[in-house]
Amino acid sequence: MDFRFNEVTIAGGFLHDLQEKNRKVTINAVYDRFADTGRFAALDCNWKEGDEIKPHIFWDSDVAKWIEGAAYIIAKHPDAALEEKIERAIDAMEANQWEDGYLNSYYTAVEPENRFTNRDHHELYCCGHLIEAAVAYYYATGRDRFLRMMEKYVELVDRIFRVEHSAVFDTPGHEEIELALVRLYRATGKKKYLDLAAYFVNTRGTSERDKNIVHGRSYHYLGTTAYAQSHIPVREQLEADGHAVRAMYLYCAMADLYAETGDETLRKACYALFEDATTRKMHITGGLGSIRVGEAFTLAYDLPAERTYNETCASIGMMFFAQRMLEQEHKGVFADVIERQLYNGMLSGVSLDGKSFFYENPLEINVKNHVRTRFNPKEEKYPITQRVEVFKCSCCPPNLTRLFSSFERYLYHVANGVYYVDQFADSTWSEGGATVTQKTKYPQNGKVTLTFAGVKRAAVRIPGWCESYKCNVPVTVKDGYAYMEAPTTVELDFEMKPVYYSAHAEVDESAGKVALMRGPIVYCAERIDNPVNLHRLVLVPEMNATEELDPLTGLTRITVDALISAPKAGGLFQKVDNVYEKTRISLIPYYAFANRGETDMLVWCRYKD
Repeated sequence: MDFRFNEVTIAGGFLHDLQEKNRKVTINAVYDRFADTGRFAALDCNWKEGDEIKPHIFWDSDVAKWIEGAAYIIAKHPDAALEEKIERAIDAMEANQWEDGYLNSYYTAVEPENRFTNRDHHELYCCGHLIEAAVAYYYATGRDRFLRMMEKYVELVDRIFRVEHSAVFDTPGHEEIELALVRLYRATGKKKYLDLAAYFVNTRGTSERDKNIVHGRSYHYLGTTAYAQSHIPVREQLEADGHAVRAMYLYCAMADLYAETGDETLRKACYALFEDATTRKMHITGGLGSIRVGEAFTLAYDLPAERTYNETCASIGMMFFAQRMLEQEHKGVFADVIERQLYNGMLSGVSLDGKSFFYENPLEINVKNHVRTRFNPKEEKYPITQRVEVFKCSCCPPNLTRLFSSFERYLYHVANGVYYVDQFADSTWSEGGATVTQKTKYPQNGKVTLTFAGVKRAAVRIPGWCESYKCNVPVTVKDGYAYMEAPTTVELDFEMKPVYYSAHAEVDESAGKVALMRGPIVYCAERIDNPVNLHRLVLVPEMNATEELDPLTGLTRITVDALISAPKAGGLFQKVDNVYEKTRISLIPYYAFANRGETDMLVWCRYKD
């Protein structure tokens, strides 16, 4: 099920606070910046040569994601002002939709004669996001005007691409319409939308026309069509490759089709892609896509810390993909990855005040490198050190707003009479005559109390990070879930303590280093808290950790024992003497870095046994 607006209510705690900040601050901040930059005005399609602000090929997708996020908000919290903004955008789109159904502000205003001629120009990507927005708004309000507009557009897409093959290309350069069509099918019950989704997925990697098209930056990625996952048929794609966000959206569509059709070949491919991405190409924070060139996956274990890319949208895309797999397979490994993204890789993409954003999410910042590169502007760029309110390519901010306002989807699912508790938050779930109520301060601590009514069988995830836990009822553990019969009140306590983690031996940059986690949260050190070069600090096995409430995040700040290489007088280079001084190092949740001005930051710290 796509939506749980009426089933799940998040009542308090960490996720509730994020949702409230999104509702009260972020959704309006993103709207204001999109209005400032002309994204909403572009829907009027009245641009002419010489105007100051020219529409962009992907602006419709930015607006669509914002509408989708706003729709989720008003489904729970009616807001006339927010609804009016959505309706104005729909009015503009309706007024400028072509008679045949075509709907795209860039091509309508700038080059109408060239529609469906450039595979890399995001037409079907924008169409997909508009579909998702229309479906969300339909579920939130019951009004179908926007939905019918998109159905009309999809009829055109079906004729052009599946029936006539009259476009210059066969599949979109940037995946998105595929998963959107499945959502449209689920909302309307019209199987032709599912068939079109299957057509795009099955055609990908098989089209000679697509393989022979060379235009746009897509094909700068190693000179191959792997950038857009078009190098081989999808069922043969067993390694995550190319642009990380495009890949995640494709994998979502594959998982959706597997769910609808039971296609075992798609299931096997999804499993292989998930395993490759999460066990060989994902940072400890959940970051995905390790290089700026192509915003792409590279080789197994290629996980640079400072120059990594880790686009926020890729983390969000992985949450989408993992949730789809979880609802079919009911295995904790999928929910564990969602949790890793939820509290780390995705969450670092927004500032603590909810107004500014990261596109890239590094695991290390050395301010001196940003100063040094100013003397050589042609040198490869490092990720920015401070979040900004809007980007030229601003796909991540509205993606965050739609994720925050739909957290309900990730907490629970039901299958074969089993009620699964996947994530932990103060909440109530009512489904099929059954009710589950959850009370917890997670992720601040691991205590969770669950009250079940009308539930014959339940399963609660045992987090992958948890080494020890207590439960007041007998359970049988399978695939990361604790199964219980006819539960009423269940009390769990997941032991939550600071733990050092090392990386796989093939991750070169993390050799001899460790990262600190407490429960699901990855920690980092910032120089603002540790007034010494962070690379001189060496962590030791006896951490002697102290925990205190961090006023920055409201979660735990951790201080541990460390060594610091002693300063020496003399020349630039000296013989090694292994002289260290004892010190303490303070660490904060990774997602909160870069909220107190420009400063050095480390996730992976030196370590000495």
